[in-house]
Order: sequence, then C-alpha cells, then structure tokens
Amino acid sequence: MPKIKTRRGAAKRFNLTAKKKIKRDKAYASHILTKKTSKRKRNLRKSDLVDRTQENRVKRMLVV
Repeated sequence: MPKIKTRRGAAKRFNLTAKKKIKRDKAYASHILTKKTSKRKRNLRKSDLVDRTQENRVKRMLVV
C-alpha cells in the first residue's frame, strides 16, 4: 500500500505547536492596507490557532 501524501498547500500554511495544536497565520493582511487601522494591521501580524471544530480536517490534510 502506498504512503499517504501530505497536502503541500496545507503544509505551507500550518505548523504544529509543542502540544500538537495547529498554528496558522491570519488572513486579510496582504493588500488594501491603507483603509485598515494600524491596530488592526498589527493584530493581523500575530499568529493564531486553528479553531477546534476545524482541527481534524487540517490534521487529515497534514497526515499527523
């Protein structure tokens, strides 16, 4: 039986923390930045965790 391949797009977007939670970057930070406040742009720089309801989906894509 062949090995299960990782979805490469997902592998580039998500990382695992030490406690096996899935870390992600926030969206909406790449363009149309002039109308966004400095506070909003600053908060978009921080990473976040994948929601608990989506964890199994992402783990399946990452073959963890």
